[in-house]
Amino acid sequence: MNSSTIPSAFDEKADNPPLIPFPVFLAELKGQLHKVFYNYPDHDPFGGKRGVPDVVISEIMSRNPLSVSIPVANGGRGGHISEILAVLSAASYESLSMALTIGINSALFIQPVAKYADEAVRKAVFDTFLKEQDMGGLMITEPDYGSNALHMQTCYEVGGDHYHINGTKHWAGLTGYARYWLLTARERAASGDLKRDIQFFICDVKSPGQQIVVEELFDNLGLHQIPYGRNRIDVLVPKINRLEPQTSGINILLDLLHRSRLQFPGMGLGFIHRMMDEALQHCKQRWVGGKSLFEYDQVQKRLSYLQASFTISSAMCAYSCDKAALENDLSSGGLVPNSFKSVVTDMMQSAAQSLVQLVGAKAYRFNHIGARGIIDSRPFQIFEGSNDILYTQISESVVKMMKKAKETNLYQFLVKYPATGNSAGSIRNFLDFELNMQLPQRKLIELGQVIGRIVSMDVVMVLGTKGFRNDLVENALAVLRSEIAGLMGQFRVSDNTMVIEDYQQDSSWLNFSAAT
Repeated sequence: MNSSTIPSAFDEKADNPPLIPFPVFLAELKGQLHKVFYNYPDHDPFGGKRGVPDVVISEIMSRNPLSVSIPVANGGRGGHISEILAVLSAASYESLSMALTIGINSALFIQPVAKYADEAVRKAVFDTFLKEQDMGGLMITEPDYGSNALHMQTCYEVGGDHYHINGTKHWAGLTGYARYWLLTARERAASGDLKRDIQFFICDVKSPGQQIVVEELFDNLGLHQIPYGRNRIDVLVPKINRLEPQTSGINILLDLLHRSRLQFPGMGLGFIHRMMDEALQHCKQRWVGGKSLFEYDQVQKRLSYLQASFTISSAMCAYSCDKAALENDLSSGGLVPNSFKSVVTDMMQSAAQSLVQLVGAKAYRFNHIGARGIIDSRPFQIFEGSNDILYTQISESVVKMMKKAKETNLYQFLVKYPATGNSAGSIRNFLDFELNMQLPQRKLIELGQVIGRIVSMDVVMVLGTKGFRNDLVENALAVLRSEIAGLMGQFRVSDNTMVIEDYQQDSSWLNFSAAT
């Protein structure tokens, strides 16, 4: 398949019925989400049960929220990133699990299928999404090769008109529930070795020879509406179901993951917005010591940080609308996507922690959105690239580019780099130093945290030039400067501590107390 067959977000056909205006579509979806996830006793409509509830399918998926990701030529709304992010944000305001369900389907299945699949396969798959509310997911991770995806052991062999795929995958969202799966595998050569490149295959578990055996469903701590588990794969997939890369399968993987990470701010924005609204409402209504919590200085600090996170994630969404379109090749240049994913998921966890801290004991209950928010947002810092790994990759990419440019001064490089040029100039005092190009991993992570926030500061500045409310922008920039100052202070402190393996000897305080 060449690039001319890639469907565009604005690929429309005259025989398609007119679309409902998006503001109307979004308002109706928001109303349905609110009805299902908010107007139930104790804000817990499913009683803590695991798996995708029937009400999600009957009352929410019937609104076809996934249609925003499907090309117009296949009956959808066109795959406009702005609409996708708005739907993700609306869903995550009410339920992070619902938002992730939509995100898995959209970014990890529909978008790569829309871009790389055969046209006939694409049409058949998307018809069932729109008419039967079917779902799809992606299987990459393996029990022994979590973050080391390029060494996956799931393999395929060519046989007649099909591919025989064999292996084990785990921690795929919607395990045992989705009808369609993108399976990743490496080809087994005649020698028996696995080739380096990775290929993608569409598996329809309702078709003969394509059933995937769920060997175990995991008891995941949070995100109860999304089933995870271990899957045994031994399937025969038609040759037409293989995605056709423009260059290599690894490029499909990078293009897919980078586009997905650019859409994390959609989920982050709605979730942070909800945490902020809940915190504001509580602090204005709760009185302590003769005045409302809202009037206390430390409370103001927490609330201002929540509001800054709202502004930062908004700026990320605005950036992604311009850059993450399906027709764009995102396989190279992972610095911004990695920054967005790691920073926004850090902010999500921090927002939930702040809400619980402000509300107090009442928030430490399963049926409170703050407590559930802590548990449900935590895995966002892990899946699709652990934040420690992503921060390391951010720093490594900067070091690599600096070496190529023969530049050793961090400020001089960042002020010329497109994604940091606006913001670096405003914090020169933190960045104007010669960077050690041989940093240990712990320092690479710390530097990556700094760069991720400089990238975030840059998009906030750009949003400000477009007319976004100025006081919110200034508040966000002040919070980011404060975070960068703290992180740079930590980065400059030498830290070579190592774990003491044989720590038991002379390490019991009881042996050194006066009573003994």
